[in-house]
Amino acid sequence: MIEAAFSGGFGGFALDIAFAAPEQGITALFGPSGCGKTTTLRCVAGLERLPGRLAFGGEIWQDTGVFLPPHKRPVGYVFQEASLFPHLSVTGNLRYGLRRAADRGVAFDEVVDLLGLARLLERAPARLSGGERQRVAIGRALLSQPRLLLMDEPLAALDRDSKDEILPYLERLHDVLAIPVLYVSHDLAEVERLADHLVLLEAGRVRAAGPLAALIADPDLPLARRAGVAAVLEGRVVAVDAEFGLARVAVAGGELLAPEAAGPVGARRRLRVKAEDVSLCRVRPEATSILNVLPARVVGILEGEGKQATVLLGLGEAGDGARLLARISARSRASLALRTGDPVFAQIKGVALA
Repeated sequence: MIEAAFSGGFGGFALDIAFAAPEQGITALFGPSGCGKTTTLRCVAGLERLPGRLAFGGEIWQDTGVFLPPHKRPVGYVFQEASLFPHLSVTGNLRYGLRRAADRGVAFDEVVDLLGLARLLERAPARLSGGERQRVAIGRALLSQPRLLLMDEPLAALDRDSKDEILPYLERLHDVLAIPVLYVSHDLAEVERLADHLVLLEAGRVRAAGPLAALIADPDLPLARRAGVAAVLEGRVVAVDAEFGLARVAVAGGELLAPEAAGPVGARRRLRVKAEDVSLCRVRPEATSILNVLPARVVGILEGEGKQATVLLGLGEAGDGARLLARISARSRASLALRTGDPVFAQIKGVALA
């Protein structure tokens, strides 16, 4: 378990946070600019010192009378800018991380393979794209053999194409490596795609902390009302239809047809379902092009800005399955006369699933 609590101020900014995060997977520190995400991460790394307590896996890194200096904390830190050594090749930058490591856990070849760096090894940093430089920076951090990886908005300085290039590599790291990650971001779509656990920060305080899927669909939090919000469903591939390029993915409360790229039978997969891609009906439709029509129940209705509403759904006849979000117009809500507890059918296009 990662246990962190810091309280103090820098200039006019006050931080007063406490949270616990699992010692596995990716925990996102999420919130608007200036809410204290980076300050919290720097306190965990020991680069900033505020009164508080920090424990990792039962080891005390900071407490009354105890402060483990940054160079003695087994962490790897990835900044917004890659900050590679310009006089070293990609290989030289990666091996710099190895030289600093006392132990050997993650192997050089493994990191090169996971991050797709083989064809870049002899290049100088100046000959790399933004996404390539950041992949090298992540590799260098991993090769320092950290027990905890800290990532401070590693995609913030990249354009959309570069972000799309690097995200699959971050997903591979999540799937293959056992190193826990604290990941700072203010991009909700990025968090939905990568994180398992969420710490929601507002004005230097923790608004909520818990599993990502639960917090996104929590009606007491503002996340479900955000533009572009998506539900996150964890599932397993149970069948593949090669003829039509589809995979059947079982989630709590139902099964979904998704693009075959979801993976082979048995693979665990996360599906991100945008609220705008979910429509509702009172009776099961017939002769429809929409592949996914699932029974669900309304578990809450959030009023949105303008003439919209966000409907919180529980999959399954009883509504006790995975949580889903549907963004509908006020007119649609009125015509369906939706109320909490009502049974409905949720429709999702197969091609809309990511």
